[in-house]
Amino acid sequence: MEAGVSLGFKSLENEVRVDSLPVEGDVPGWLTGSLIRTGPSKFEVGDQSMNHWFDGLAMLHRFSFNGGGVSYASRFLESNAYRAATAKGEITYAEFATDPCRSLFKRAVSMFQPNLSDNNNVNLVKLGERFVAMTETPLPIEFDPETLESAGVAWDVPGLLTTAHPHLDSHSGGMLNYAVKFGRRNEYRFFSLGPASGDDVNVISSPVTKQPAYMHSFGLTENWIVLAEYPFVVNPLALLFSGRPFIENFKWKPELGTRFTLIDRKTGEETGPFVTDPCFAFHHVNAFESDDGQVVADICTFDDAEVVQSLYLDNLRSGSSIPAPALTRFTITPGAGTVDSERLIEEPLELPRINYGRSNTRPYRFAWGLGTDGTSYFDRIVAADLETRTSKVWKAPGCWPGEPVFASRPGGTDEADGVLLSVVLDTSAETSFLLVLDAKTLEEKARATVPHHIPFGFPRPVRQVARAGSSVAPAGHEAIGLSLLIGVGERAVLSKGRGRIVLDFRKAVIE
Repeated sequence: MEAGVSLGFKSLENEVRVDSLPVEGDVPGWLTGSLIRTGPSKFEVGDQSMNHWFDGLAMLHRFSFNGGGVSYASRFLESNAYRAATAKGEITYAEFATDPCRSLFKRAVSMFQPNLSDNNNVNLVKLGERFVAMTETPLPIEFDPETLESAGVAWDVPGLLTTAHPHLDSHSGGMLNYAVKFGRRNEYRFFSLGPASGDDVNVISSPVTKQPAYMHSFGLTENWIVLAEYPFVVNPLALLFSGRPFIENFKWKPELGTRFTLIDRKTGEETGPFVTDPCFAFHHVNAFESDDGQVVADICTFDDAEVVQSLYLDNLRSGSSIPAPALTRFTITPGAGTVDSERLIEEPLELPRINYGRSNTRPYRFAWGLGTDGTSYFDRIVAADLETRTSKVWKAPGCWPGEPVFASRPGGTDEADGVLLSVVLDTSAETSFLLVLDAKTLEEKARATVPHHIPFGFPRPVRQVARAGSSVAPAGHEAIGLSLLIGVGERAVLSKGRGRIVLDFRKAVIE
C-alpha cells in the first residue's frame, strides 16, 4: 500500500455539521434526497483496540442534495455498544472478530441470553407499508415513520443468524431471506414474508448442512433462489467452546468445493447441489436465467478465505495488501449437473452495485464496484460492461474511493443513465470528499469536500437505490445496506439487535 492509506483506518472522534460543503464542479440538479453512510469510525476504547476493520464503533455520515448544493452531518450512532464502551472505557459487546466475553461460563450464558451488539451495521427496508430495521441478528425491528416509536420485533426470524442482504420481491412486494438454524440438524432456512403487517414468516425450504458455511449474500432469479456455499465452514459447537471470536471459528476446507443449490421460489424444492472448484466470496452481483434453462450467477470471488485475515486492522495499518477479487460468472446447467465458470473482466471488482430496480433477477449489462491491483487497498472505481467484457476505471493520485452507489436519473431509459456516488479519502489533503461520476463514462461531475477524513466503510449490505425526490424506495427497489443507505426521507430508526436509534435528518441529530 502507498503511505497514507492507513488514515482510512484511523479513528474519527469529531462530530460535525456543515450546511454547505465547498463543491468543485456541478452536482446534477435532479439529484435530491440524502445519502447516509454508516461505517466503523472508532477502533480504540480505553487501552483496548478492536481487532478487525468490521468491528469499529459506527458513525453516521449524511450527505444531502438540494439544487446542486451538498450539506453534511456526522454523529456517532449512540448504540448500547457505543454507550457501554464510552461509560466503562472498555469494549463490552462481542463483534465480528473482537470478543470481550472470554470465560467459558460467560460464553455459555451468552448462547442462551445473547447480549447482541447493536454496533449499527445497519439495514433498512420498506416492506409494504412497514418500515423495518434489519441486520444479521435475528431481531428485525419495526418502527413508526411518523412518530419514530419502535413497534417491537417485526417478525420471528427462523434461525440464529440471518444474512445482511435480503432481496425484495418485485412481484409481491414482500421479502426473501434466509436464516441459519444451529443444532443437531443444521439448516439454512429460506423464508418469505409478505408486505402487510401481521403476515407470517413462511419457510420455503430448509436445506440441511453438517457444517454451515459463512455466506454473506445469496442470488435470486425469477424462479430460483441461488445458494452458494463456499468451503469456509464452522462446527457450531466451536462457537460455544472454542474461546475465539465469531469469525475465527470458521475453517477453510477446500476439499469440500463450492456447492450451488437451486431452490424453487414457489415450491421450495431443492435442485443440486452442483459442485465446482473451491472459492470464497462476500457478494453476489446478480443472477438470472437463460432462455435454455441455465442459471447464471455473477459473484465477486477470491481464491480462498484469506481476504478475511487480510482485513484485520494490524494488517491494514501495516500496509499489507488485500487479495484481488475476480468478477466471476457461474453457469449452472441443472439437466447436466454441471457448473462452468469464467472471469468476465480482467479488472478486479468487489463491493458491487447494479441498477437494482431495473436489473435484479434479469439479464443485465452494467455493474460497478471497487478495484485493486492486488498490491494495495481498493484504489479505483470500476465500471464493467458485461456485454463487451470491457471496463472503465476512475483513479486519482492519493485517493481511495468507497463503494460507488448508483443513482438513476429520473426519466432515464438506459440501464446506466445516472450517476455514481462515492466517499473518497484524499490522503494528500487528509480529508474526504463525496465524488459524483457519470455512471456510464466515469466522467467526473463534482466533488464536495468534507473538513476531515472519513474512515473507510464496508458494504455488508448488498445494493442500494438512490431515487431523486423520493423518501424510501418502494417494493421492488432495494434500499438496504450495512454501509450505505439512500433516500430514507427525513427520519428513520436504525437498529441492530435490541438497540434502537432515532435519526432526525431535519435536525441532523440522533435522538
